[in-house]
Amino acid sequence: MGYWYNEKLGKDNITVSTRIRLARNIEKLPFPSKMTANQRTDLNNKVKNALIPSKISDKYGLKFIKMSDVPVNERFAMMERHTISRDFAENYQNRAIIISSDEKISILIGEEDHLRIQVIFAGCDFDKCYDIANEIDDFICEKLPIAFSDNFGFLTECPTNVGTGMRISAMMHLPLIEGYGKIPYFQEWLNKLGFTIRGTYGEGSKVYSSLYQISNQVTLGISEKDILAQLKSIIKKFTEQEEDLRNKINKQKLEDDCFRSLYLLKGARIISSKEMMALISKTMIGINCGIIEQKALNPVSLLINCQPYMLISRYGTLDISERDVVRANHLRENIDI
Repeated sequence: MGYWYNEKLGKDNITVSTRIRLARNIEKLPFPSKMTANQRTDLNNKVKNALIPSKISDKYGLKFIKMSDVPVNERFAMMERHTISRDFAENYQNRAIIISSDEKISILIGEEDHLRIQVIFAGCDFDKCYDIANEIDDFICEKLPIAFSDNFGFLTECPTNVGTGMRISAMMHLPLIEGYGKIPYFQEWLNKLGFTIRGTYGEGSKVYSSLYQISNQVTLGISEKDILAQLKSIIKKFTEQEEDLRNKINKQKLEDDCFRSLYLLKGARIISSKEMMALISKTMIGINCGIIEQKALNPVSLLINCQPYMLISRYGTLDISERDVVRANHLRENIDI
């Protein structure tokens, strides 16, 4: 299947993925935190009847799935693929999702808000993400009575999302900015602009493989297009800084680090998730700088496909030691050197 993370990024692509999220709620219904089980079921049915079938579901191949029908390992694998949040994976009862087969488009029903429209693509493709999310949003607003205020915009459970209800984010690979201790400087700069930088899986998460999520915090008093333009400018500054630092480091040392990491990944018989992620980060620098040909490996695909629940979902129940062996086997089979 054409999941976003299986697509090749190519040389110089420091932005790994782009994502648009739109929070929407239906008039006269309590917010999800106050909903009963019956109200959640009614919400699921209401959204399903509005979208499945429809011209939107036909166009994008959308299907309705009850999260209670999704096995636990697959729910957490969906989280590792950045399709759903950890909260949605853990608190799955009476929740549902409308999703495309490649998971680039998903509509979470009953998370923090009644609806969370999400579109995610590989690389720096904000315009495409926005156009699809906006098209789906327009259709939903035609079919359902969405809560909206002329003074405040779209109404959401969390006041920080009131206004556009839009969160736009880019996942960036920033090993040199991280290594030179510049992340706190960028965090301070982003805060002044109404943006923030977070861990690999968003708010409250750790950073893996030097992958950071950069997203807006302000949704009120600014248009969707202005948020989009601001983030594009921010991404450009991060990219320029990361490239500048890469150009300044010792090229022979960089080449040595990249190829050592590549051959360790290819040669391992047992490898932990932590070690794999550190090595993949170095091979990603090699691809970005043209040192390693991407035909040798797709680093983001390996990174996600070798996460614990992704391995369990594919190979069955495994303990930690078994996963480390299966992970090494997967790496050897999918690195072409």
